[in-house]
Amino acid sequence: MPSNPLPLKDIHLPEAIGWWPPAFGWWLLTICIIAMSIFVFWLYKRLTRKTAIKTAKKFLSEIKHNNNADNHKKLNDISVLLRRVAISVAPRNKTASLTGQAWLNFLDSSMKSARFSEGVGRHLIDGPYRKTPPNDLEISQLISLCEDWLKTQITQI
Repeated sequence: MPSNPLPLKDIHLPEAIGWWPPAFGWWLLTICIIAMSIFVFWLYKRLTRKTAIKTAKKFLSEIKHNNNADNHKKLNDISVLLRRVAISVAPRNKTASLTGQAWLNFLDSSMKSARFSEGVGRHLIDGPYRKTPPNDLEISQLISLCEDWLKTQITQI
């Protein structure tokens, strides 16, 4: 054994591993969670819209084939149905407060025509205030117009 030991330094431990920056796997997991959250939200909205429109078509068919209701009741039911669908497929703050001509313009905006504001759709805003309810032909035309409007809502999803 040599009498003169070598001048060695003591063992140094490495510094503790910090939490930042995270490893690649954590970044990947975060991106996957965000992407999945967006996808689930989109899917939920899409299914909700489709369900609302399918249900509305069923109710519109019931209104159409209900021989016990008078035309005033049918007009009221159609108006309520359109309002519910509009709130389901469009932002609530943009549709819930619409009345009168603004409501008809909203309905026309998705159809690229003025069939609500200039046609039989006017019954939706002035029908409840008329002395006589719309006749059977006008109700039939209004139901057909609503069916067309519901079809355009499906294509916009």
